Amino acid sequence: MTATTAAVMGVSVMGAALLLAGCGDGQDTASVPEGWGTLETRSLSVGYPKNEGYAEQPAAERAKSNAAVALQEKDGIRTGMVSVQLDFATGVRDAAGAAAAAGAGIGMNSTRRATEDVRLAGPDDAREARRIDYDFTADGQDDTPNVGTPMTGVLVAGVDSKGVPFVVRLNAVKDAVDAEDLDAFVESITVK
Repeated sequence: MTATTAAVMGVSVMGAALLLAGCGDGQDTASVPEGWGTLETRSLSVGYPKNEGYAEQPAAERAKSNAAVALQEKDGIRTGMVSVQLDFATGVRDAAGAAAAAGAGIGMNSTRRATEDVRLAGPDDAREARRIDYDFTADGQDDTPNVGTPMTGVLVAGVDSKGVPFVVRLNAVKDAVDAEDLDAFVESITVK
């Protein structure tokens, strides 16, 4: 979201930044920006930019590997996707292991821009996660943009309070989602 778009929508860049509402017992719940929707799964909840045209995909239409999905489509082309995968790897016991497994699935046509440890909202034993920012090019398959279209992505991987590994991704056409919204996406995650 550009500053102009944010101003038109009545959202300041500072307002888009998320504050965690603490309960004092490690059971923080992340805030979701105004105008966003929330995907709920058994392991976590995450916000998605509903005000930018993303809509939750019905369970019957999404891939079996996805616990929840929100898509942005323009003229029949999927220009953005938020997805949650649970229990996607075996033998994973911590955020580093989850990130290694998720990072392996980014693909050969991608370039990692940054990797950092993050703390999510939720129980103390499930707050540690790892964020990976990356760029890639569209392959033109499954209603995605034309081959070679520049894309950007961010994934967050960790393990929930029951030991289930998770990965949450936002992929979109490059420059369609700005850095503030990518940060807001990461900060909207509450682990259960």
